[in-house]
Amino acid sequence: MKSTLAASLLLGATLLPTLQGCLPLVAAGATQATLAAVDRRPIGTQTEDESIEWKASLEISELGGKQSHLNFTSYNQKVLITGEAPSEELKAEVERRTTTIPNVKGVYNELAIAPATSLAMRSNDSYITTKVKARLVDSGTVSAADVKVVTEAGVVYLLGLVTQREADAAIQVARTTTDVKKVVTLFEIISDAQAKALEVKVEAQPEKPADVTGG
Repeated sequence: MKSTLAASLLLGATLLPTLQGCLPLVAAGATQATLAAVDRRPIGTQTEDESIEWKASLEISELGGKQSHLNFTSYNQKVLITGEAPSEELKAEVERRTTTIPNVKGVYNELAIAPATSLAMRSNDSYITTKVKARLVDSGTVSAADVKVVTEAGVVYLLGLVTQREADAAIQVARTTTDVKKVVTLFEIISDAQAKALEVKVEAQPEKPADVTGG
């Protein structure tokens, strides 16, 4: 069921820009709410992750100027730093400053000491991420909603709260996706019982009626 829902959400996200008037705002809000509902993280944690990413982007991303390219992805309050930095000193400083952001519980510093990638390469990374997500949906072995996919210079990073079976399935999908150079797994492994409990919690959430005014 969650696999079908994830596929629908991917399709909805693709179609949203083509809609007109008030509908995109209503649909976007509904899509975000549904994505939040199927996420295994509590709503409060999802909000905190978004806040951490925003603060890191605002306060740290410009470090090193045009010579650096910094990306921050927070999942379950653990921050993945990807991109390129011109020196080990800057790499260490970015990590240090990230750890000082309130509520950050851990940091994965995957910055490469290299020149900043081109816009063309970053566009290709986005395409790889899309392909991996689509193949996760098609596989039917793991819910795409439970796996966060980040791609940097052809290297795919996988995050999420997943069982070992789900982790193995997601890794296999990523490894066999065209143009993927390497797969780095940063999953938090949970038991089947924990996963089942989280599924029940997600399905038990009541739906809130949409409040639509005007257009």
